[in-house]
Amino acid sequence: MTDDALLATCWTTAGDAAPMRGDARSPIPLRTRIETAAAAGFRGFGVTHVDLVAALEELSLADLGSILADNGMDHREVELLADWWGTGPVREASDVMRRDLLAAAEALGAQRIKIGPDFPDAPADPGAQVEALAELGAQAAEHGTRVALEFLPWSNVADLHQGLALVEAAGHPAVGLLVDAWHVGRAGTPVGDIAAIPPERLFGVELDDFDAEPRGTLFEDTRDRRRYCGEGAFDLPGMVSALRGLGWQGPWGVEILSEEHRRADLSTGLAKAFDTAAALL
Repeated sequence: MTDDALLATCWTTAGDAAPMRGDARSPIPLRTRIETAAAAGFRGFGVTHVDLVAALEELSLADLGSILADNGMDHREVELLADWWGTGPVREASDVMRRDLLAAAEALGAQRIKIGPDFPDAPADPGAQVEALAELGAQAAEHGTRVALEFLPWSNVADLHQGLALVEAAGHPAVGLLVDAWHVGRAGTPVGDIAAIPPERLFGVELDDFDAEPRGTLFEDTRDRRRYCGEGAFDLPGMVSALRGLGWQGPWGVEILSEEHRRADLSTGLAKAFDTAAALL
């Protein structure tokens, strides 16, 4: 697809659910979320591992794929794999999720699996990370998908440049970057730096907005206080322009994580998320 299709990322449709806030499962059935997102105009959908596991208690992957297709969800993603570089019990748990996400991506035709860095700002073994990331990319390619690394300002892959250095070092064509507006802005990265990304390494984009100054920790700010596109202080038009300059034409993920959005009725919140992002584009 080469148009401005919008993809509802997992948290945008999750209702009263959020990462690292107790039980992260959405209270809303996955079918309802997909149908409501489609009614709002979205043509892509993302799902977390925890919601995928819950849905598969009643549905098969084939069932889920049919629901997505019936609702015009041409663009699909699954997330979020962490600890892919680890060892011991942590890595064993990560590998269970890895197998689940690889199988789901293949069955659903997901264009990418989102992966994250180490959330604490802890020292990393660059050599081990590079080797593990290249291995993960090769496994993704075997399943007909790719892995998109999302850099996080409070992590040990804190900004666009660190993320790009890591994916370039991994050197696998199925390894690239996921660029989220919040993470670009809160890392203090000028939007013009987006031009440094080789187009073949840009695997995904997420749109959202935020206030000029964070409130609470960076994690609290990203989880609870994001704004709808155009309602914050970030130079979203500049970011979109820079991404278009790289040749990006979509899909454009919309990731709204906030207390305000979680309190809204699902259809109302998704309509606002869609309309504000569409107006930006």
